[in-house]
Amino acid sequence: MLHIFEGGGRLAEDAVLAAMFEARKRVFVDLLGWDVPVLAGRFEVDQFDDVHARYLVLTDRQGSHLGSARLLDTRRPHILGALYPELCEEEVPSGTGIAEITRFCLDRRLRAPERLIVRNQLVSALVDHALGAGIHLYTGVAEMGWLQQILSFGWVCRPLGLPRPIDGTLLGALAIDIARDTPSLLARAGIYQPPVAVIEERRRAA
Repeated sequence: MLHIFEGGGRLAEDAVLAAMFEARKRVFVDLLGWDVPVLAGRFEVDQFDDVHARYLVLTDRQGSHLGSARLLDTRRPHILGALYPELCEEEVPSGTGIAEITRFCLDRRLRAPERLIVRNQLVSALVDHALGAGIHLYTGVAEMGWLQQILSFGWVCRPLGLPRPIDGTLLGALAIDIARDTPSLLARAGIYQPPVAVIEERRRAA
């Protein structure tokens, strides 16, 4: 099932959000070794997890986290614009209808075949959400292995500049055009697989 949230400030009050932040800690801190804040030793939460952030969270029927992603409004501070503008050869894309995909997270407990299914469902959910929310462009920052996967999904996607080594990791920025034919482009590549059930839980933190 897909849950959609706005605002991450109430993680302690919602089990799905709490599970997402715990999964982010297991992936980005425990597995990948990122130097990012951890709240209460359990939750990976940074300065962009504010009332303006939007979250797409995939769970099983029992509410266990499968995968998730955070969307940031590029008219506000976001990772590419605030932390890595040097990854863009030209001006960082920002404005109405442009959102940044961040913290794309697949749960560590998934086996390889399950990871592929959840990855495809999450990518598909991001596209469907964009079409419904008036988002025509996604941006993002990715390390090279993940960047190459994203570029191969079949959608209209382009690098924003040459990858650069940053803190020992080769990072690149990219832009993904979202249009009415994007689902069919993903389908041709075997990627498009939207979640069966969508639960719109639009909650703004105080």
